[in-house]
Amino acid sequence: MMGVSQMERLGIGSNRFSKMVVSFLIAFFLLYMLSLAYRSSTFDRIGEFARAHVTGEMAGNVSRASESEGKHSSHPERVVVDKLLGGLLAPGFDEESCISRYQSSLCRRISPHKPSSYLASKLRKYEELHKRCGPHTESYNRTLEELSSSHVNGTADCNYVVWTPANGLGNRIISTASSFLYALLTNRVLLVDLGTDMANVFCEPFPNTSWLLPMDFPLSNQFYGLRSGNGQSYGQLLKNNNMNISTVSQPPPFLYLYLSFNNDEYDKLFYKDQNQGFLQKVPWLILKSDQYFAPYLFLIPSFQQELDKLFPDKETVFHHLVRYLFHPSNQAWGLITRFYQSYLASADQRIGLQVRVFNRKASPIKVVLEQILGCIQKEKLVPQVDEEKHIAPPSKNKTSRAVTIASLYPEYYESIKNVYWMRPTVNGDVIGVYQPSHEEAQQFGNNIHNIKAWAEINILSLSDVLVTSSWSTFGYVAQGLGGLKPWILYVPTGGQTSDQPCPRAVSMEPCFHFPPNYHQNSSTGRGLDTVSPVPHIRQCEDASTGIKLVND
Repeated sequence: MMGVSQMERLGIGSNRFSKMVVSFLIAFFLLYMLSLAYRSSTFDRIGEFARAHVTGEMAGNVSRASESEGKHSSHPERVVVDKLLGGLLAPGFDEESCISRYQSSLCRRISPHKPSSYLASKLRKYEELHKRCGPHTESYNRTLEELSSSHVNGTADCNYVVWTPANGLGNRIISTASSFLYALLTNRVLLVDLGTDMANVFCEPFPNTSWLLPMDFPLSNQFYGLRSGNGQSYGQLLKNNNMNISTVSQPPPFLYLYLSFNNDEYDKLFYKDQNQGFLQKVPWLILKSDQYFAPYLFLIPSFQQELDKLFPDKETVFHHLVRYLFHPSNQAWGLITRFYQSYLASADQRIGLQVRVFNRKASPIKVVLEQILGCIQKEKLVPQVDEEKHIAPPSKNKTSRAVTIASLYPEYYESIKNVYWMRPTVNGDVIGVYQPSHEEAQQFGNNIHNIKAWAEINILSLSDVLVTSSWSTFGYVAQGLGGLKPWILYVPTGGQTSDQPCPRAVSMEPCFHFPPNYHQNSSTGRGLDTVSPVPHIRQCEDASTGIKLVND
């Protein structure tokens, strides 16, 4: 230590030294506070980054540009996160309760299809209606009292459509979306009876309320016996009154609408415009369907003007509805993101292949496999293999392609994986083939099976290009979520492959397989072959009896 005499010799007086110490301490304190502020802002940014990126580097290379016609490669673009999907979704949800709601946009290709401002406004108004009329609200309880009456007493201020499940997960999703569209058009509140086998599959879609039908709903024990000809169905009411609804003096408090594939001619009278006025007076409509009946709503004159305003782009109806309503639960989202990060995130291109075989005896594995390879190679979705070489020539422009196969069976995955493992591709591209699961059989009533199926649908929807199987509602949902026009794989029957194994769909809309035949072609006896009452309804590519929405 320096003594006083030493400090004096160095010209450091006691007063001057004190001032220097104080100045040093002040400067040190200011620097310390600045470093804390910098660290805090950095950690804030890191926290925001972590919250926006579910799986580490997911957003670094997952956002995809719009699909280019004639080109199947889609290289990563600069990440543009649109958490609200162009106004389709409402802000304000608890993100931790449903991580996928705002983060699925990070790993799915950017959709070029934006919802109309009118649709966004309509959805916000619906959310207010659902909050006011949802389960256990005063309005709900008051309308519930109508069920114990023999007729409508006019005291209720809310009307409802109750969706009940039929068939598999794909059928349930497309019919729920159709039911919601009907609810939007008729100012009704949609409630869904998901049951135990769909628990923890989806998040709640509407803010600050629930779409789940309460377990104590008085008619719940009757739902599973609902079928065509039910004594309290709308079809039976019309049949009893010789199809003249005007003879019914007083609307009942509830009616069943049976709109599944095997409904009869009386049930199908739901689609007649002149009967919609009567249905508006019934507080509770209990609807059962396994069909995407939305296209036929466009053929009901009283709905057409509203639908034109909601959906100027006609082939985006399901695309917007399914992205609005159906968000994977955190459990399902965990399956999706783990598979994505492990196998898809680093790929230059993602290819989805969905193989649905309805009859394995009529469609042998070898024949179906030939059809699949003929499809993906003829359409140049993947390169062919080089039969003469064992090692691909060096190339600086190699493209890595990840092929995800969704099928109940493992044989197609094993065979296609071996094709690209045993030989190099002719252009040197690297092909990875993956399959999330192979359940062997569709398991009705199994909750875990439905969660896995929902995860696989979403994984397929993350593709840049997609191949789906004809007639498959599973594939319809994947293409709708992804905003993709798929190649439709015709699964061969009778041991014969096709020269055109997978034509391209004209739109990304699902097919309504079994519409009423009010617009049947008189010369062929089939559905809409060449003439449609409206320009945006066409015959389906994969179902000659069906109709679908397309752009004009």
